[in-house]
Amino acid sequence: MFSKKIKFSAHEDYVYDKIDEPVPIKLNIPEWFKKLQHSIQKPTVKGCMPFLDTLTSGYLLKVPQDFILQHNVEQEGKIGSFFQPSLYAVSAIISAKHINLNSMPEVHNSDQLKGSPLNEKNKHQGINKILNPWTITTPPGYSCLFVPPLNNTDDRFSIIPGIVDTDSFNKEINFPFIVNGDKYPHLDTIIKKGTPYVQVIPFKRDSWKMEISSTKQSVIQKRNIFYELTFIERYKKKFWKKKTWN
Repeated sequence: MFSKKIKFSAHEDYVYDKIDEPVPIKLNIPEWFKKLQHSIQKPTVKGCMPFLDTLTSGYLLKVPQDFILQHNVEQEGKIGSFFQPSLYAVSAIISAKHINLNSMPEVHNSDQLKGSPLNEKNKHQGINKILNPWTITTPPGYSCLFVPPLNNTDDRFSIIPGIVDTDSFNKEINFPFIVNGDKYPHLDTIIKKGTPYVQVIPFKRDSWKMEISSTKQSVIQKRNIFYELTFIERYKKKFWKKKTWN
């Protein structure tokens, strides 16, 4: 049944301890969605298959350790963004050497996003990066799209989306992130170990060419008649295709 396999590998100590392993993202359905009621008389987004697909497609990475995040705050007379593991996490990493073989996160200069709305949202502070302990491997011809968990993002921060050719890149992929400065102009918080932060969606690389065409009115009318006659869960019953992620 499963003809394609995505592989997550990490330092043996990390895997042995089963610390926050990647999981199918369908195991991270938000509680508000589970509690939502849906019926023909009172429809909600719970009956929307495109929305459900965003919550169940791909795999989930979790923050590998506790991080202290102080963003756009003053320290020692300077305004900046300060991001570091907790003291306990640092000592644990130094002894075990299994968090990306490095105990400290990385930071990029904000000029790397100069002119971008992302930079404005991040309050023009440094772009911090979470070091990910997992190497991700896909079959030949397949890449991975990395995004914040779709429709289920942490409201404090989100990774900058990216695509990596994971069939050829054989190292850990680290994730720069920005703080939600629209909601938190200043932030002093702890991002706890196990916090969901990356949705991994593998896809096949294909070459595409765009085409623009016109549709006759008669065809549109015929299509609309069929659509209206099957209005009860029409997309789910007539068009939607089940996806499997294990």
